[in-house]
Amino acid sequence: MPRIQAIKEFMVREFLPDVPADELDADFDFLAAGVVDSLALLKVIVWLEDVHQINTDEFILEPELFRSAAAIDAFITDASRLRAEAV
Repeated sequence: MPRIQAIKEFMVREFLPDVPADELDADFDFLAAGVVDSLALLKVIVWLEDVHQINTDEFILEPELFRSAAAIDAFITDASRLRAEAV
């Protein structure tokens, strides 16, 4: 499964149960729509750490990183690249 789809499925399962993941646009703004608040952000961060092995302590986490599935995907790409460069 493509990573962007996995992100959308996680967000739907956790925060938008009435929306089919396939219908959720990758650029849907979770913050503007009120889907993601500070507690939801923590849940997303824990998911990133667990599923994608990202040590979020190494990053300055701004809400903008979690604005959409596309933004989350970009953060995962950047974090993975930085982790690979550090090795």
